[in-house]
Amino acid sequence: MKMNIYNSLLEKKKNAQKSFVVLIDPDGVTASSLEKLIQLSLKTRVDYFFVGGSLVISNHLDEVIQQIKASCDIPVILFPGSPSQVSKYADALLYLSLISGRNPELLIGQHVVSAPFVKKSGLEIIPTGYIVVDGGAPTTVSYISNAAPIPSDKNEIAMCTALAGEMLGMKLIYMDAGSGAKIPISESMIQSVAQNVEAPLIIGGGITDPEKAYLNCRAGADVVVIGNAIEKDPTLIAEMSQAIHGSSIKVNL
Repeated sequence: MKMNIYNSLLEKKKNAQKSFVVLIDPDGVTASSLEKLIQLSLKTRVDYFFVGGSLVISNHLDEVIQQIKASCDIPVILFPGSPSQVSKYADALLYLSLISGRNPELLIGQHVVSAPFVKKSGLEIIPTGYIVVDGGAPTTVSYISNAAPIPSDKNEIAMCTALAGEMLGMKLIYMDAGSGAKIPISESMIQSVAQNVEAPLIIGGGITDPEKAYLNCRAGADVVVIGNAIEKDPTLIAEMSQAIHGSSIKVNL
């Protein structure tokens, strides 16, 4: 099985290089707005695109990914909210297991149903432990998953959950406060998790300014995902990119 994207994330983590991801909701873009976003992303060294969301109601997932692939060579990784959000045109898929919840359907149930379809897609499949953290506001993912998020001040629960996910074989750990979160994940929680797992750590949700992105990286995030903030103000990409990439610690080889 090809593991090009995963190996690139491992290599970057090894060299303390942080990655900047722009999250694209297929329901939230038009062809023209997407093209502008792609061109901005090329100029500002965006590392990856995540495409998907908790609730995708449009049917142009393929079109969005094909437009990205035709315009740039930035890797496209599916961030699916359901098994139906699969496109053969992407480069990889985060195979999410909601390890912070207790809903068996999102731990393994939907995976059993989707496995043959996902296998046939030819995508690079990356097992990902998905941890939802309370962001101070109800989110679509919490509603759909019917699972309570981890309280924002319970660092030890987040740490133990991430550690369990890694020991169960998850290749990535993704901590998410949810789209439009009022309270982003704290640096202390990120640090607690980062110090106890070896898997690349992805942080998203409620990151609206470059300083927060920078602090997340310094706390131990390997990948920072920005979605809502850039939807509202695409010009933030340059500042976010500078903050994330500028936080990387130089390693003497």
